[in-house]
Amino acid sequence: MSAGVGAVRETFDLPLAGLTTLRLGGPAKRVVEATTEDELIGLVRDCDDRGEPVLVVGGGSNLVVGDSGFDGTVVRVATRGIDVDASASCDSDALAACGGVLLTAAAGEPWDDLVAYTVENEWPGLEALSGIPGLVGATPMQNVGAYGQEVAQTVWTVRTYDRHDRRVRTFANADCRFAYRDSRFKGSDRYVVLTVSYQLREGNLGRPVAYAELARRLGIAVGERAPLTEVRAAVLALRTGKGMVLDADDHDTWSAGSFFTNPILTEAQAAALPADAPRWPAGDGLVKSSAAWLIEHAGFGRGYTGGRGDVSLSTKHTLALTNRGEASTADLLGLAREVRDGVRAAFGVELTPEPTLVGCAL
Repeated sequence: MSAGVGAVRETFDLPLAGLTTLRLGGPAKRVVEATTEDELIGLVRDCDDRGEPVLVVGGGSNLVVGDSGFDGTVVRVATRGIDVDASASCDSDALAACGGVLLTAAAGEPWDDLVAYTVENEWPGLEALSGIPGLVGATPMQNVGAYGQEVAQTVWTVRTYDRHDRRVRTFANADCRFAYRDSRFKGSDRYVVLTVSYQLREGNLGRPVAYAELARRLGIAVGERAPLTEVRAAVLALRTGKGMVLDADDHDTWSAGSFFTNPILTEAQAAALPADAPRWPAGDGLVKSSAAWLIEHAGFGRGYTGGRGDVSLSTKHTLALTNRGEASTADLLGLAREVRDGVRAAFGVELTPEPTLVGCAL
């Protein structure tokens, strides 16, 4: 049932499967939607005052919810708004001559809509992040990245509500502790993201392409630049081919995107891998390898089910675990454990899940 609470809509016993791209998850005791920043802060603060567990949900694209659901209040972020400061200057001497814009978006803005907006206005910096599902507020939390770009390259500030100090706090890029698919905000419910500001260049060419697959698609060399519209189109085509652009009719997109992060290894660990295993420098003497390659070469090919008819690896990409229509979260986690344990047995590498797990564990 549902009822109005002031300007806030309140729903009870709502299955969370409808709020996640995996379409999995049991019921929440209560779900409320915040359409303004004041509502978002007020709802979270009210729950904290009452000792009520809170789960803040955006697009649900990086969320795995247990079959038992969530025994508390789910706050859906539906805040909107984009502000552009075209007088902003770039933050380094190398970029100072280019001018720049400071683009601030509410946490509830759809991410890909924002990327499309920057491409249309010829503001490079986010174009290779096209097609990623979810909302703006999630992007700094896990330092969203793809095809050689990540938001750490463009995030200027992140405004948050600090549930511990009960006040609004703004973090500059250097204070966000960005790392590979990580930040100070990930793995903690202390901060509720309110707005994110991105500092972007001006021009019709994208940033130098750093990802070989994307460069090949564009017909250029790694390090060269291409028109923004072409980069966006190429990324969308690549993601679509891997089942990474949401499509209700395509069960390969009923996923949380990449389920495991690419492992960061010591040089000794990387040296122990087969000679043809991918390796990329990861700084500080560390080496990044490909989770997808390790999964496939451990014996888990595209479409692998392990005898589970309702879940499988994507038929397009081994890094996505998918719901084929009637799955449970327990089914999905069973497949994830089999894949994780198989990679560990084959290569001695421990894969780490990328999505946030709520009410369940791997």
